[in-house]
Amino acid sequence: MTPSPESARPRAGWTFAIVSVALFMVTLDNLVVTTALPTIRTDLGASIKSLEWTVNAYTLAYAVLLLTGAALGDRFGRRRMFSLGVLLFTVSSAAAALAPTTGALVAARAAQGLGAAIVTPLTLTLLSGAVPAAKRGLALGAWSGISGLGVALGPVVGGAVVDGISWHWIFWLNVPTGLVLVPLAARYLGESHGPASRLDLPGIGLAGTGLLGIVYGIVRGEALGWTSTTIVASIGAGVVLLAAFVAWEGRAKAPMLPLRFFRSRAFSATNGTSLAMFFGVFGSIFLLSQFFQTTQGLSPLQSGLRVLPWTIMPMVVAPVAGLLSDRIGARPLMAGGLALQAIAIGWLAAVTTPTVAYSALLVPFVLAGTGMALVFAPAANAVLGAVRPEEAGQASGATNAIRELGGVLGVAVLASVFTHDGGYTSPQAYVDGMTAALPIGAAVLALGALLALLIPGRPRTGAATAEADPAMVAVAPSPTGAA
Repeated sequence: MTPSPESARPRAGWTFAIVSVALFMVTLDNLVVTTALPTIRTDLGASIKSLEWTVNAYTLAYAVLLLTGAALGDRFGRRRMFSLGVLLFTVSSAAAALAPTTGALVAARAAQGLGAAIVTPLTLTLLSGAVPAAKRGLALGAWSGISGLGVALGPVVGGAVVDGISWHWIFWLNVPTGLVLVPLAARYLGESHGPASRLDLPGIGLAGTGLLGIVYGIVRGEALGWTSTTIVASIGAGVVLLAAFVAWEGRAKAPMLPLRFFRSRAFSATNGTSLAMFFGVFGSIFLLSQFFQTTQGLSPLQSGLRVLPWTIMPMVVAPVAGLLSDRIGARPLMAGGLALQAIAIGWLAAVTTPTVAYSALLVPFVLAGTGMALVFAPAANAVLGAVRPEEAGQASGATNAIRELGGVLGVAVLASVFTHDGGYTSPQAYVDGMTAALPIGAAVLALGALLALLIPGRPRTGAATAEADPAMVAVAPSPTGAA
């Protein structure tokens, strides 16, 4: 007999465990380095620009190549590429731990970002294929909770390791985990492929170089001058290359990013909201994670613990948000989540001084973390519900790429404002720069809350209908019925 689709599914328990550990490992590295930045700055003699690239080398490679990771999985097998991505992440973590200079560290972080870009979209695709559609919201909520745990523990783990051993060990921790995951993935994950028959190499090249040009121009704009030839040429070339990418994807036979995805209001509004959130959150955390050490003289561990009320909330709230997204849809959760974050970042900008009491920061930290948690799972559910099941890999790669790009731009823009208005010369100078930058993050988060209102609501009948979103007529219904 031909097995039923349900019996043909890979074992959900093993799949969830393996992809969750891998996701935790790569999300931990998004923020694990933040509390180590002051120590790295002293140890390697790094400038503010070098510190930016220590963060941005990872997130930029991650953002640019997420679509490539999803495409490789569709073409060559998701289990196979997942295993190779974990292996690359593990090797590059060892290289980062051994880095003797800032340049070597930045290069190793870029390689880590490549490995993470292969792993992250495939964790979502592999999990989605292993879990019945009726339980997808719960699974995605748990998936988001694991991601939130990685974000939550990043500053704390980084601070504890830097205090107890050295900053090099924040990277050594990945090595044994990766070496265990690779054989487990080969043994227990099911193999699957996507609809892509070949790689979109021109699309990969145009997207990667275009994004690099724009981000390089933003990062170096303050130092070289925004009207300098280098900056104008870099940003201008980036814009032209991204326009060429859009034109190419519109006529490519096997596009890396099918532009018809964006005809779905659910897909476009969700990704715009995600970009705004990562812009505001990552740019703000880049500065706030250094605040306690730079202005109040606390240790890396003490600094990480003070940020914990913010970063631990996604682990607590995200699973509940995943369940709610199945019942009420993504729009109210995401709009409320972005609004909470905008209020929190604006609050922090208003009350922060070099000697501010920690109690004055606690409530906005909790609000910011709760707001993040309300976005993660509903966004993933909305994106997967806006495309056909076989296109989950491309959609996952696209949404992860867009939100990580938001993080890169957030760090670059807010750090440029910080440099213009302040610096590391004194606690007051640091606060001056930070409080000038944070309102920009809050404004972008508020814009994201407005974008979230454009996400289609959940139809009353729970069935897919053309009235909910005319662009979705040909799209398979989502488990939430939002299609």
